Amino acid sequence: MATIKRHASAAWHGSGKDGSGTLTTQSATLKDTPYSFHARFGDGAGTNPEELIAAAHAGCFSMALAFQLAGAGHTPEHIHTDARLTMEQDGAGWKIAAVHLVLRAKVPGIDKATFEGLAAQAKAGCPVSKALNADITLHALLE
Repeated sequence: MATIKRHASAAWHGSGKDGSGTLTTQSATLKDTPYSFHARFGDGAGTNPEELIAAAHAGCFSMALAFQLAGAGHTPEHIHTDARLTMEQDGAGWKIAAVHLVLRAKVPGIDKATFEGLAAQAKAGCPVSKALNADITLHALLE
């Protein structure tokens, strides 16, 4: 059985509301990237964990769909996915309640039903979809 391992780190200084931190990924795509309460729950500068989860989900789903399409003999001209993550208060804390994937793709020679079926399989099979304990919905538009 093949295994792939990735890692990232976070450093935090100060209290939850007034503190701040940085995020660094193995690839160094993020390197000491700032994050804070204000970036997470307001409009402060920097990123936040939920934004990164949405980006990861959009990327994972798009790649999964490209593989599904190729497996069915279709090469997409382009795939664009917007992942809209919703957080809700959960008691004293918060939870990721939902992610709505909005897909736009141009795939020559494919019919709408086949496209939608392959998109649904990609949504279900994407490792990020599998990791999330949230309601995941999909709106697929074939251009």
